[in-house]
Amino acid sequence: MGGHGHGHGPPYKVPDASIYKVADAPPLVEVERALARRGLKDPWLRNEVWRYNIKEFGTHRSRLVSFLFKGFPLGFAAFVATIGVEFALGVDYHSHGHAEHGDDKHGHH
Repeated sequence: MGGHGHGHGPPYKVPDASIYKVADAPPLVEVERALARRGLKDPWLRNEVWRYNIKEFGTHRSRLVSFLFKGFPLGFAAFVATIGVEFALGVDYHSHGHAEHGDDKHGHH
């Protein structure tokens, strides 16, 4: 009873870490040089290379926009459908039972 045991293979393929090279990301090359000037080395710097692969992963901004608006089309469609159903059923949120007071000069209270 697992989430992915439906006869489909793994939902993703993890790439081999050796395909990522710090030399392929100029900003990280500068970080590596700055660390070297201080006699330091970051063995995990390679793990950040994917962020600079614009062809495959896009820019930081495009990933952020994608993240923030991923569900927008579906949400907007649901919003329009809700408005349509409420209109078809005659749902009215403006009359809260104030009509029986007979004094409707002041509008909403």
